[in-house]
Amino acid sequence: MAKILIGGAGSALSEGVIFSLKKNSKNEVIGMGSEPTDLVQSSAVRKYYIPYADTPEYKKSLLEILNKEKPDLVHFQNDLEIYHASLIRDEITSTGVKLFMPEHEVIDTCVHKFKSYEAFTKADIKVPKNIMINNQKDLEDAFKYLGDSDGKIWLRASSIGGGGKGSLPTKDIDLAKAWLNHYNGWGDFIAAEMLTAKTVTWMSIWYHGDLVVAQTRARNGWAHGNRTISGVTGMTKVGVTMESEIVTNIAINAIKATTNKPHGIFGVDMAYDTDGIPNPTEINISRFFTTIRFFTEAGINMPEIFKCLALDESFQPPVKKINPLPENLMWVRGMDNEPKLITNDILEKNINFL
Repeated sequence: MAKILIGGAGSALSEGVIFSLKKNSKNEVIGMGSEPTDLVQSSAVRKYYIPYADTPEYKKSLLEILNKEKPDLVHFQNDLEIYHASLIRDEITSTGVKLFMPEHEVIDTCVHKFKSYEAFTKADIKVPKNIMINNQKDLEDAFKYLGDSDGKIWLRASSIGGGGKGSLPTKDIDLAKAWLNHYNGWGDFIAAEMLTAKTVTWMSIWYHGDLVVAQTRARNGWAHGNRTISGVTGMTKVGVTMESEIVTNIAINAIKATTNKPHGIFGVDMAYDTDGIPNPTEINISRFFTTIRFFTEAGINMPEIFKCLALDESFQPPVKKINPLPENLMWVRGMDNEPKLITNDILEKNINFL
């Protein structure tokens, strides 16, 4: 039996991973998290509170949990914890537990959006032009050089954090200044050229430079997107399996721009430009996206494959390495109800259109 400790238990990011690992009855899945009201909802068999990863108390608490439970593998599911745990990886593995993540330099590049942008541009990958906003002149330049036909730019935080942290599309420089002041974002936020609302993610697992499995998923809207100024929440409302050679090639090039020997989980987020070309906007490094249960229910259990690779366990590799799932499977989600795996046919048969 494999014992696995999952960080961020109870959150949408982690529960899909826990669900997937529990599909194998030989796995014992333990959870830890920093939000007690999330943690209590986790389906992990045991749950531990742990301080946030950017606090001085985190390391001591983590090592205590590891020494008490002695798991075979520990895996983290949010950027903040991934980054800070990576800094103490030697102390973590000294307890006997295994980690499966890339080098810290790769993690650092991927969790900081402007560093990712620089890596992509150095590799000649088509991306929207970005400007780091250090001062008012930078902001004025952003509106002058990056604005679309309506004068609109995209603002977002470059620092660690997912879910479209600090995102704001605007053509109003006064609003942009107020936004930066509110978030204390001078020197952290970046401005970028606007892309379209059409987005796609290429989720993949690599092992010492070799691609093990990858699956493409389009996103048809964000859950609760109408509650944010940007329309972005980080929570996919409807995911759809798809296959695209262009998406695959760009995703692989983006990953190879950050490391010549990918190892672990790389999820490349892309948004299409007005020419119909997917542009990488970030790489979600060393973690699965919130809808990873989608792939598990559809027939590809990536967290189980990840666990087997980390612990040197045998597993049946997918017959097709890239996009093994059929196209047009849909994963629909909402708050306080179970997600559903459907197709367009099922959707049409269950709804009366008058």
